[in-house]
Amino acid sequence: MTTAQHLRAIDLLRSREFPAEFGPSDVGTEGPGFHIAELNGQIPQMPQMSDMGADADVDAEQLAAEHEALLRALTHRWGEPELFSLASTALRADADEDIPEPWLRLSAQLTYLCLWRIEDRWIGVGGSEEWLLAVVTETDPP
Repeated sequence: MTTAQHLRAIDLLRSREFPAEFGPSDVGTEGPGFHIAELNGQIPQMPQMSDMGADADVDAEQLAAEHEALLRALTHRWGEPELFSLASTALRADADEDIPEPWLRLSAQLTYLCLWRIEDRWIGVGGSEEWLLAVVTETDPP
């Protein structure tokens, strides 16, 4: 996807109502108070060792470039983001602390998010070597 397509996806999520139930959506996952978009498509299965190689390196580089371009565009639009670590959220969840969604789900997938507070919603973008995610939520970070 291009940066323009990523921005359109985020804008679409910002305009949507939140559902009453957890479940899949046309772009990822959603639930009461949140939408999570998988901007690079479905989260892939972990590759087998024999599947890893040059293609995985190219895909990871492409994904990192898309992530950086999207962050630049959003920073231009909304200003500098807040960097929010999900590592401590994951540790707290492992210690059986009650972590609200979507933060629990995100902490299982990402190490950190860049967050913007826009009106009454948080908009976040995070990436890893496997995926690029965007979240729109009305639930404050834990």
